[in-house]
Amino acid sequence: MEEVPIPLYYKLYLDLKRELEEDYKKGDKLLTENEICDKFGVSRLTVRRALEELSKEGLITRKRGQGTFYTGQKQEEELTRLTGFTDEAIKQGHSTKSVVLENRLIEIPAELVEEFKVPKDGRVVLLKRIRFLDEDPYAIETAYLNPNADIRVLNVIERDMSKESLYRILTNEYGIKFTHAVETLEVTTLNKEQAKYLAQSEGSIAALRTRYTYIEDKKCIEYVKSVYRGDKYKFKIVRKA
Repeated sequence: MEEVPIPLYYKLYLDLKRELEEDYKKGDKLLTENEICDKFGVSRLTVRRALEELSKEGLITRKRGQGTFYTGQKQEEELTRLTGFTDEAIKQGHSTKSVVLENRLIEIPAELVEEFKVPKDGRVVLLKRIRFLDEDPYAIETAYLNPNADIRVLNVIERDMSKESLYRILTNEYGIKFTHAVETLEVTTLNKEQAKYLAQSEGSIAALRTRYTYIEDKKCIEYVKSVYRGDKYKFKIVRKA
């Protein structure tokens, strides 16, 4: 079978991406287009197309009158492990913070009545936060906690969840042991409100992740719906034979 030649701009994109990941730190300024042309012996059109690919991937940002800067690698999460946002980020050397949009008791949404095994007029905890990594907004996380699975989750509404990790509270303080979680991932686009919170344009590509988390006796203690910036986050799945 005849091999399909790789476009020159794509080869340059791969070379630049490797240099960014190996030699640059977040916030470092890239060479100018002319400097890249001289270094790699290519045309400005080739350079521009390569930079467009890096920009689409969220690896660089252009600031008018200042130049082009490296934004850092995407935050990667391995989906085979059940961990919280904070622990996963810290493990990879990032700083985290949250902005709490809501933390209160609400009437249970109709779609959770069966899974939570709570009466239709029952109450659950709603915790909605914007999650940040290294000062950048990465995700909007909406969690529903089931008091019927463990009554202690009601205490979450009294905590400062802009500074605390929900999973650390549940596991370290309350001794709750998760048995498993069921997750789905799909591609979505940001609506006007989501785009505002994530510093993106309305209609930008994002990842929608939903998760049901279970404890002993098959009780569902949590349902989480999260929207992640498509240019900043990626998921890793390890399949074992």
